[in-house]
Amino acid sequence: MNVKVKPHPRFAEIYQVTFEDGAQRLATRNLAPGRAVYGERLIRFKGVEYRVWDAFRSKLAAAILKGVQAVPIAPGDKVLYLGAASGTTASHVSDIVGEKGHVYCVEFAARSLRDLVDNVCAYRPNMSPFLADARFPEQYAMFIPGKVDSIYCDVAQPEQAKILADNADVFLKPAGWVMLAVKAQSIDVTKDPHTIYRQEAEVLRKRGFDVCEVVQLEPYDKAHAMVVAQRA
Repeated sequence: MNVKVKPHPRFAEIYQVTFEDGAQRLATRNLAPGRAVYGERLIRFKGVEYRVWDAFRSKLAAAILKGVQAVPIAPGDKVLYLGAASGTTASHVSDIVGEKGHVYCVEFAARSLRDLVDNVCAYRPNMSPFLADARFPEQYAMFIPGKVDSIYCDVAQPEQAKILADNADVFLKPAGWVMLAVKAQSIDVTKDPHTIYRQEAEVLRKRGFDVCEVVQLEPYDKAHAMVVAQRA
């Protein structure tokens, strides 16, 4: 298989893959070589294994392809991931932060958490899974030492921005960053999604964040947007 892999021009430990037919995809370096998480393609280039990152399965990958200017997740970072589900995106975050970083994964659904533990965390020592409700950060506060560099939030609940801000009050370091995957239909199916995006961004502003950008995720995810903000 004739493929070429090069580092993303802006984001550390994110890569661009070009296949023989000219198709291009994102990828991350596989922290657990030989293991796929969600059926993604594994490729080797110059002796290194990479996982192709499906933007139709991951809102973070979608945001990158839609031109987001900041991905505040870097090698060595501590990341709190709210709504980790079975680990599709969280596993790529694990690849990015690497062995010196850590991903604290909060998931409310027991079945999803079981898949996360058995298929992902068991092979990735830089991930810690918690069965908990992200609305109540005190449930898992004792398991997260110190402050995190960033929080990634992808929860299918109303008040998504409030949930993120409440966790930031407990866990986020000064001047830390957050990424919020806004699911408009989980908040109010009767409102225009753009109204929801503005509403959630305003919640973050009122809670002390500078909202840097709001990126819509179509065609990868309908009625979704990624909000990137930094603690003021």
